[in-house]
Amino acid sequence: MSGISLQEESWYRVGNAAGLNSPSLLLYHDRIEHNILKMINIAGSADRLRPHVKTHKIPEIIRLQMRFGINKFKCATIAEAEMTASCGANDVLLAVQPVGPNLGRLVRLIREFPGTSFSCIADCSDVIVALSEAAVSNGLTIPVWLDINNGMNRTGISPGSKAEKLYQLIHESAGLLADGLHVYDGHIHEHEYQVREKMCNDAFARVEMLEEKLTSLTGSPPKIVAGGSPTFPIHAKRAGVETSPGTTILWDYNYSQSFRDLGFLNAAVLLARVVSKPAKGLVCIDLGHKAVGSEMPQPRVWFPGLGDFRIMSHNEEHMVIMTELASVLCPGDEVYGIPFHICPTVDRYDAVSVVKEGNASETWYVTARKRRITI
Repeated sequence: MSGISLQEESWYRVGNAAGLNSPSLLLYHDRIEHNILKMINIAGSADRLRPHVKTHKIPEIIRLQMRFGINKFKCATIAEAEMTASCGANDVLLAVQPVGPNLGRLVRLIREFPGTSFSCIADCSDVIVALSEAAVSNGLTIPVWLDINNGMNRTGISPGSKAEKLYQLIHESAGLLADGLHVYDGHIHEHEYQVREKMCNDAFARVEMLEEKLTSLTGSPPKIVAGGSPTFPIHAKRAGVETSPGTTILWDYNYSQSFRDLGFLNAAVLLARVVSKPAKGLVCIDLGHKAVGSEMPQPRVWFPGLGDFRIMSHNEEHMVIMTELASVLCPGDEVYGIPFHICPTVDRYDAVSVVKEGNASETWYVTARKRRITI
């Protein structure tokens, strides 16, 4: 890493911004490295990390993590899994139950990337049976994690007797390997660490009970991959548990304000420009819905250089802002903003500009933004 101060107030400003298109997404290499090292430090070792690639979807970030010893990853799509395997990753978990054509695509991934161990999650008997049939008919062994509903009520099965039976079904099914338990608790995002820790531990207590029963059932303890970015430091205290943060790589304004205790740095910034000054106190910039994740309430972007501001309207290509600095801004002036939610924001861009030593010097492609790469 360079000697540039990571905490400098104007760290986001780029020396060669005049040559960059807007809107665009800037990634700051030094800050990404800082966040990777921070993840490893919290986890205790690179081997205890299985970072989610959904936040960035970029091969260079996969390779950068691998350079620091991280070789296990978690993905949400077949395209993300293919991208990660193409980087030479040892171990890729598809953390969405494969249904429909995605089951056949998973089989193709396993065949076309023999150097990577692929696994997936499942939470119902029909999918487990389909996985078993696909594995047998293709002469494969597919590792399967039982997806646990730890209170989020999005996917998975509650830890209990039904979960035991499903895990036993995986364990006894031809062509499948019962790999462990996948426990995502994305509903736990309380700002205060002590409250977050208690909620996480209370929710995980039933998982620990299930773990004991499955150990008796199969003769060996199941592996566990648990948590997202807000809870991964809590799960990192549990012996033998893998952690799977994702947003920690780039961070965003929401998490930087909500989880100050974690100490990660914003490493992704939007570059926009003033395109009009429609009325006194107002500026319009080229940062519409198509340039920033827009599923959240306003403000969807935080503008560190605009003083007191208020977002007045937001459309496909435009964002109108009321700011005390409107009088000194002119059409063409650059405006920097930190996205409130980075994951869907990255997904808006085919490519990002990478900032090193204060200048945008590289282009990285958001490869897994595609729904299909080759498979």
